[in-house]
Amino acid sequence: MGKSAVVRAFGEIRAALAVLNAEVDGAGLEPFSAADPLAGVAAGCLDILAGAREVEAGFAGLKARAAVGYAESADVVAGPDVPVRAQEMAVAAEIGCVLALGPRAASSFLTASHAVVASLPLTLSALQGGVISWGHAVVMADETACLDAAGAAALEAHFLDPDAADPARGCPVGALPAHRFKAKARTWRERHHAESIEARHAKGVSERRVEFRADQDGMAWLSACLPADQALAGWNRLTATARGMQGPGEGRTLTQLRADTFADAILTNGTGASDTRASGSGSMTEGASGSSTDGAGAGGSPSDGAGAALDRVPSPVRAQVLVTVPVFSLLGLTDEPAVLDGYGPIPPSMARELVASGAGSFYRVLVDPRDGAPLEIGRTSYRVTGPMRAWLRMRDGKCPFPGCSNNSLDNDADHILAWAKAGTTGISNLGQPCPKHHKLRHTTGWKPTPATKNEPPGWTSPTGRHYQSEHQHWEPPRWPDTQDRVRVPEEGSSHCTVPDLVQIQVSPAEDWLELVLHAPSA
Repeated sequence: MGKSAVVRAFGEIRAALAVLNAEVDGAGLEPFSAADPLAGVAAGCLDILAGAREVEAGFAGLKARAAVGYAESADVVAGPDVPVRAQEMAVAAEIGCVLALGPRAASSFLTASHAVVASLPLTLSALQGGVISWGHAVVMADETACLDAAGAAALEAHFLDPDAADPARGCPVGALPAHRFKAKARTWRERHHAESIEARHAKGVSERRVEFRADQDGMAWLSACLPADQALAGWNRLTATARGMQGPGEGRTLTQLRADTFADAILTNGTGASDTRASGSGSMTEGASGSSTDGAGAGGSPSDGAGAALDRVPSPVRAQVLVTVPVFSLLGLTDEPAVLDGYGPIPPSMARELVASGAGSFYRVLVDPRDGAPLEIGRTSYRVTGPMRAWLRMRDGKCPFPGCSNNSLDNDADHILAWAKAGTTGISNLGQPCPKHHKLRHTTGWKPTPATKNEPPGWTSPTGRHYQSEHQHWEPPRWPDTQDRVRVPEEGSSHCTVPDLVQIQVSPAEDWLELVLHAPSA
């Protein structure tokens, strides 16, 4: 045991690496496939990549435990007389030197290691088992940092415990890129955070700012921290403007056109020269399971005082956005977050402002009251209608190709089984790949697998491997306090003094929206 055991173990690991390198070079003791050596090497290399990923995750867990073990031992050895801050710096410096990390990176690594080892047992177990990567573990540590112990345990269980009350569905967490897992973990945290999203958003709005950072080669970064609806509307408008400038005589890329359009807007009066609005359709569901999808632009006048909107300056920029909001939250009866397509959960006051600032029409989309997922709709003609496109956006949230982050407004509606091969124009036979992956589907061996009414299509690669797509995590909508909804019948009365809104044949959501969107003239 001791140092000799460590040296021997790493020696065996190096020997195993030599064997695997020989297999990659096709110089192993036996071929992957005698019938087709080249295809065998290709498939064998994918197997090696998959195995290497699991081993790397195991090593990441080992490094985290070793770093925490060193820090704890060093603290004891240093004794109580050494200042805490100085000891932390000394430990981080030692770890940084061993791992060739800078001071800030070493400190971040040590902080994440402490969180994973000390307070995230499911994350550590998944890491050591090769189920998730270190990047996923860092995301888990970041997203649970502001939660109490119960909240952190619930977030961990949702994504890593298959026996949880409401486990994550669709693509396993470890099969998602870390940045996609971060988006899903952030969405869950926003929905279940003990503190109101309105209160947290108000603090964020008060800290809005623009930052400048110098870069190499005569370049620099100019970035702004803004309310999500303004930032996303601005991004969508830049993208739409840049795409409109593309053509045979335009040599700039879409990325370059965005940058040039942004520079023109802030260096001239381009932002205020016009108030052009990109039109967009929307959807709405009535009742307790309701969701509203609005194609209105960001900005407009502040709301009537809810949340943080009082502290915001009206923006002249209006561009297409998509927001889904539970109907009782839209009415102000609950504080359940809405979802801004391409961003995630937003305060209900922001959603109400987006709806009130110009939504002109709504399409009805039915959702399942048990879990909040949209229900199937379909038709027998080839054309995909506006409501069906809105439904696809609700079901998928983004391009369904594994790891892609392209949001719904950029994507195409595509028949999974081609119309010419008897495919129908029903939701279960539709996907919404982004232009890049739509082209990939029709020019290579990558093919989508069947979808369902509430699950996007997965994908099968040219090698025959199947990859699941992400699923939206629909949740049952929150009901208002029942004491506010139904009162006890008065003595001698056979009915409630205040009727249950769900039992009477009215739609309070649509009535309210009609009043907001078409207010009577004074």
